Order: sequence, then C-alpha cells, then structure tokens
Amino acid sequence: MDLSILAAGQNPDGGWSYRSGGSATEPTALALLAFAAGGEGRSRVFLRGAEWLRGTQRPDGGWAPRPNVDRSTWVTSLALLVPIDTLGSRREAAVQWLVRASGRETSWVQRLRTSLTQGRAKFGGGAGFAWFPDTSAWVTPTCFGILALRKAARLYPLREIPARCSSACEFLLAHACRDGGWNYGSGDPLGYESASYPETTGQVLLALHGTPPEQLSRALERASKDVRQCRSLEATSWLKLGLVAHGLKLPLCRQPKGNGSIPETSLAIVADAAAGGRNVFLE
Repeated sequence: MDLSILAAGQNPDGGWSYRSGGSATEPTALALLAFAAGGEGRSRVFLRGAEWLRGTQRPDGGWAPRPNVDRSTWVTSLALLVPIDTLGSRREAAVQWLVRASGRETSWVQRLRTSLTQGRAKFGGGAGFAWFPDTSAWVTPTCFGILALRKAARLYPLREIPARCSSACEFLLAHACRDGGWNYGSGDPLGYESASYPETTGQVLLALHGTPPEQLSRALERASKDVRQCRSLEATSWLKLGLVAHGLKLPLCRQPKGNGSIPETSLAIVADAAAGGRNVFLE
C-alpha cells in the first residue's frame, strides 16, 4: 500500500468517500492519519483534506458522518485523532463535546430496565461511548473515544479527561469475551456466550495501551493467534496496531488483499508505519 492510492481517491472538495461518491468524515480522517503516518502531513493533499475536515465541524463542536447529517456522532473521535494543528482553535470545542458523551446504559434508569427485562445488569464496568448520542455504548466508539481524549489531553489538560478515560477503559475490560478478545458489544448478550472479532480485539488493545500486561495476557494471546490466520486486511491492520502498541513483535502472517476502500487502505498504511516504529494513534 502507498499514499498514491489515497491521493488518487481524493474528491475535488478535499475530502474522501468510502469508495466513491460524496466525502465523509470517517474515510477523510483515516486518510489524513495515513498521510501523517507516511510523513506527508504537510503535503498539498493533506492540507486540502484538513481544510475539508475543519469546514465540516458542527456548531456544537462535534462532527456528523456526512455534511448533510444534522447530528454529531462518534466520528468526532476520529476527527480529533488527526494531527494536533489540523483543527486549529476549534479543537477544544470538539474535546468538550466528546467529554460529555456517554452511552445510554450508563444511567441508573437504563441499568434498572436491563435488570428487569433480562434478569441481570452490569452495574459496574464504567461508561463507554456510543455510535450516536443517547444510545447504548459499544466497544468500537469507546476505543476511539479513549484514544482521542488521551491525545487531546496533551494539549488541553482538562481535569475531566483522566476520569472519563479511566471509566471508558473499565467499560472495555468489563465487556471482554470469554475467549480473551472483544466483539462489538457484550461478551454475553442475553446471557449467551459470544465469540470475539479480530478487528475489535485489535482496537481494544490499541485503546488499552499502557494497561498492565497481566490484565491483557489472554487478549494478547488471542490477538497473536488471530493475526496469523486473519483474511481481512482491515482486521489484520487493527490486530497489528493493537499488538505493536504493547511492544510485541508481530508474528509472520499473511497480508490479505483487501477490497480497495479508502478506510481499509488507510488503515493498512497506518499499521505498517506502526510496525516500523511510528503509531499515529498514540502520538
């Protein structure tokens, strides 16, 4: 994978689509991360993409998935992960939006409802992040929320950030599957054991960078096994990012072809850069 593929896919407005069509926040943010990882964070392509991202920030500080959507969502975390100077003075507004965001089930009302309808409820486990405001928290947006706030804290040492990140990390640890990894939600939805997914396992390991290794031994073992046999380029990239974040040497593994989408291509570039010593998610 190289950056020329992404440069060729940039839209005239400066943003990127998932594969074709109008620009969207997620592929644009991931493409910008790929250019930063490849040492092209000052290139014309990067600067045009950064201008599109700045121009689509909403008045409340967050971002919508697309400019024609009138609600800020989880993609705010992705926008905050791009290099610090990309967003300028509006970055702090985005940080404030994210600090306030949490999953609906973190309220005592929702936990009581879960207890009554399912006969059980997790009253511990911290507060995660949701895909959309006022909905349940999920693993993937929680991972990006943690990564974004930790990066933002270096510039804006808001007192709320450490506690918010700690609570979100507790959420992730409480939602591990019995096989050691993670899926998108709970490890035992409706009381039934569920298996982990390689992409979410990699995302969680990346987000839990700095967690004592004894707490993640089974997860790291799971990821090391999955990366050897994974057939998805996106999932393989997340597994690589997660393993490298914990200082582990990557085992020999296949390099899946991929489907050519902008997010998948971007992640492959970012993962390769991390394996070479530069992990832009943690900078």
